[in-house]
Amino acid sequence: MAVETSHPAPVWNDPSRPLATRVAALIEAMTLEEKTAQLYGVWVGASAQGDEVAPHQHDMEEAVDLEALMPTGLGQLTRPFGTAPVDPALGALSLQRTQARIVSANRFGIPALAHEECLAGFAAWGATAYPVPLSWGATFDPGTVQRMAAAIGRDMRSVGIHQGLAPVLDVVRDARWGRVEETIGEDPYLVATIGTAYVRGLESAGIIATLKHFVGYSASRAGRNLAPAAIGPRERADVLLPPFEMAVREGGARAVMHAYNDNDGVPAAADRQLLTGLLRDTWGFDGTVVADYFGIAFLKTLHGVAADWAEAAHTALAAGVDVELPSVKTFGEPLVQAVKDGRIPESLVDGALGRVLRQKAQLGMLDPGWDPVPAALRGTDPDDPDAVRGKVDLDSPANRELARELAEKAVVLLGNDGVLPLAAPRRIALIGPNAAEGTAVLGCYSFPMHVGVQHPDAPVGIDLPTLHDTLTAEFPDAAVTVARGTGVDDGDLSGIDAAVDAARNADVVIAVLGDRAGLFGRGTSGEGCDTESLALPGAQQQLLDALLDSGRPVVTVLLAGRPYALGRAVDESAAIVQSFFPGVEGTRAIAGVLSGRTNPSGRLPVSVPRGPGAQPTTYLGARLAQASDVSNIDPTPAFGFGHGLGYTTFTWSDLTVRSRQASTEGEFALAFTLGNSGERTGTEVVQLYLHDPTASVVQPVQRLVGYGRVSLAPGETRRIEITVPADVASFTGRDGRRIVEPGDLELRLASSSTAAHLTATVTLTGPVRTLDETRRFHATFARQASPEE
Repeated sequence: MAVETSHPAPVWNDPSRPLATRVAALIEAMTLEEKTAQLYGVWVGASAQGDEVAPHQHDMEEAVDLEALMPTGLGQLTRPFGTAPVDPALGALSLQRTQARIVSANRFGIPALAHEECLAGFAAWGATAYPVPLSWGATFDPGTVQRMAAAIGRDMRSVGIHQGLAPVLDVVRDARWGRVEETIGEDPYLVATIGTAYVRGLESAGIIATLKHFVGYSASRAGRNLAPAAIGPRERADVLLPPFEMAVREGGARAVMHAYNDNDGVPAAADRQLLTGLLRDTWGFDGTVVADYFGIAFLKTLHGVAADWAEAAHTALAAGVDVELPSVKTFGEPLVQAVKDGRIPESLVDGALGRVLRQKAQLGMLDPGWDPVPAALRGTDPDDPDAVRGKVDLDSPANRELARELAEKAVVLLGNDGVLPLAAPRRIALIGPNAAEGTAVLGCYSFPMHVGVQHPDAPVGIDLPTLHDTLTAEFPDAAVTVARGTGVDDGDLSGIDAAVDAARNADVVIAVLGDRAGLFGRGTSGEGCDTESLALPGAQQQLLDALLDSGRPVVTVLLAGRPYALGRAVDESAAIVQSFFPGVEGTRAIAGVLSGRTNPSGRLPVSVPRGPGAQPTTYLGARLAQASDVSNIDPTPAFGFGHGLGYTTFTWSDLTVRSRQASTEGEFALAFTLGNSGERTGTEVVQLYLHDPTASVVQPVQRLVGYGRVSLAPGETRRIEITVPADVASFTGRDGRRIVEPGDLELRLASSSTAAHLTATVTLTGPVRTLDETRRFHATFARQASPEE
């Protein structure tokens, strides 16, 4: 009788062993081909029938033979849900079956890491489309953004996704750039805090958050997508890098995506000083650096710093890029052959591989018995796709409620002469290209606008009420007349007369203008949809001016991906409501603001320009960037960063400063009283700006260093205490080091960058202090109980 003997599990499959030991043993056991296979992805699409995924063909990549690749393993699967409209349960089944094949096909049973876009929600058919990041910034509410990200992450994880390609931490430098909608705003501290909250939420659900685009992508010349960036070292250090640093240090992000741009002749994908020296050696980042799609190949085809695919692979690996996405081009056969020929040291491959395998081990993907069945399909029959269909809900009531909360907090009331909230109007003229368009609330990375437009016969997959629908429900006794007037960007003037006639027969006109999200010129906002000026697209300004001449009060509502100059409407509209692609619940949120059901509390994350051509400009300008007598161009905005109105009023009083002097290692303590002097509950966004009147290098006139949302009932007051560490006054000095200098500072307590209410003049004393990466990022806000409590 034969005696069975148990064989110990290989070291790499033993969770009791130290992680580094497991990874090192696996690397030692792998062939070169098996190593490189873990360093690239393959772009696939899930099967609508639940069968295995199929390679996605893209005009920028060659056909991939997935069957031939599987025996050596596969590092990543690119966008299995975000490639075509597929029922999410069948998509999960398709991914499950493919993972089982990948595991069984390679010697070590290593599954692929699956990634997806999740910029404004999980980019899958039928998933909730949340407000775009520019709306996250408008909330000034990291907590709600973190809860949203956690919900997105849970949905992704439930169907077998491991990594999300978000958030975008690019700081807006030129609003003509098409991807402004994907950013959080024009201030680095706002972008950092909101972006870090998103990272925390996504990571809390077990999804690897991917910071992008590292770094300088938003600073392209003339706002053109994928154009060279002109960034000085100080702008990079003090404006563009802080959001990434905070998201790494405080958010725990586990992946970073390099940017497409070059800066001063060095492409980000080839910048070892950036990807290794700063990111890993200085900040201590120990995750993976992934390529933006086709970014490594671009080193040869666009940047011209590599003569062939092998040199492109070598350049990227040496800089610190670990994973080629979306598919294999340079990290496959060209890399293998170059290593065998001695052109590329195998140690570079092993370094990247170690980071990739460590991440897979942390996800449990090297453990014995790893199960490809995702949580959403447990208990279902994988052999019965028809029974699985419809079993996964990615647009749950809880998701919709969270989307509604975020959308409501993001609506910004820019101006109001008292017409809002509307008092039971009998006749409403709802006019404009976005008045009755359901998709007007969606950004370019929402599934319907990113993928669905390529499948016009497929249903949208989510409920998208138009503003006409929600206004009709909000004002059931009003007669609502709809007139398109003109298209978003067609320049058609033929409908303007009819729109004006409708306006003259109404009590109030609601003009619904703005953008259409799209990709690469198919929209007015989105990736590759840059603009020459910030005039409203098409003939929308002509329509708006005609409505202003109608003699009826005009409420201008903007559903857009960037701020636009509004011409006469700035002064002549009865009210202006700004919403940045607010997602599936966006029109309900806007209707609630118009009726007064919701007291608006959103604040501008980007300035609204007075004129269409004074770009690039942001509120962070130095003194020479302000209006002057020596230039005929006035960059002063119509509405500044941080601006936003509500339906109540607030008083700011009784500022105290515990000590007006502190050392360059110390801190200041301020306190003031905020009161609601209006007749309804409201939320004020307290903003703290720092003004440094004299410094060794030129500083912006002011910059945001802290903020907090404070909700008060009518007549309620609350004492707000703020601790301001000297570290927040730091900047990059002449020698490239971050320093805090002694001298006078102004700490401005404000409701926007253009409305300071209380100012404390304080002084830093002592020597110039050099800071390291342990510096304090935040001024802290504490709220004492109100006297009424």
